[in-house]
Amino acid sequence: MTVADSEVTYREWAGVATITLNRPSARNAIDSNLAGALHACLNRAEAAESVRVIVLTGADPAFCAGLDIKEFNRTRRPPEGATDAITRIAQLSKPTIGAINGAVATGGLELALALDLLIASERARFTDTHASVGILPGGGMTARLPRAVGSRLALDMSLTGRVLDAEEALRSGLVSRVVPHGELLPVARETAETIAAHDPFVVRELLSLYRYSDNHALPEALEHEFAEREARRVAGGQLVPTPRIRARR
Repeated sequence: MTVADSEVTYREWAGVATITLNRPSARNAIDSNLAGALHACLNRAEAAESVRVIVLTGADPAFCAGLDIKEFNRTRRPPEGATDAITRIAQLSKPTIGAINGAVATGGLELALALDLLIASERARFTDTHASVGILPGGGMTARLPRAVGSRLALDMSLTGRVLDAEEALRSGLVSRVVPHGELLPVARETAETIAAHDPFVVRELLSLYRYSDNHALPEALEHEFAEREARRVAGGQLVPTPRIRARR
């Protein structure tokens, strides 16, 4: 199933929803229209029982250049719905994978950081230009970037605008894989289909545990994991695998 919007496309296949930012002439910068369409696609994927994993990518040559500066200069405020779309990604109950096909900047980096897994093309570049354009972040940059790459590198990126190429992003832990550009979407979809074939209850529980761990100190995270496991045992619940989703041929 494929659905096209002027600024976002949506495709479902084999338990995976692929959402593509589709403003290539503007390097997929987020304006109000794109933000609204992205929010609607995320809600659609979250609500669809057939969808178990969500892949987000951009139409070449960029993943997302951030907020639309023309709209920002005209209205003197972020595009309507942009922050809500970024926040929505981090609240989804299903795993999300970013297929980072090119440049990622500022608000686009916040968008990427809200995703669970990032797989990068060799063409990917990551930068934060909030300081140079004179705007404070509002999509989670100062909370998520240091958790992804460490506080020293995060400060370096945000204060200087330093650009990380794909290999440095891999070494820093910002992305989990770097692949040739032509293989990016096939690898991202194969990864998503692998996850989609697993028991969805287990996947969502693991996702919830990891997210809890990201937001708490080690003692609290350990206690929470043990408590969740014991709660399942006391309830007598066993994790029973569900039938695998197979692609329709």
